[in-house]
Amino acid sequence: MGIGDIKSKVGQKLRELREEMGWSQEELGFKADLHRNYIGGIERGERNVGIENIAKLAKALKVRPRDLLP
Repeated sequence: MGIGDIKSKVGQKLRELREEMGWSQEELGFKADLHRNYIGGIERGERNVGIENIAKLAKALKVRPRDLLP
């Protein structure tokens, strides 16, 4: 699995979990203290997410950080 594949898979999982919560990218960004444009970039597989931001996203979504990883 290449780097691009990993970023895409993390983005797909993030989008799936966010949509399950019924949240917009802006709502998730607010809850995770991250900008909505950054959330969009992750979901499109354009961003390489740092571990601290994975932890913020997981906490906001009430999942374990490993649940965001492929």
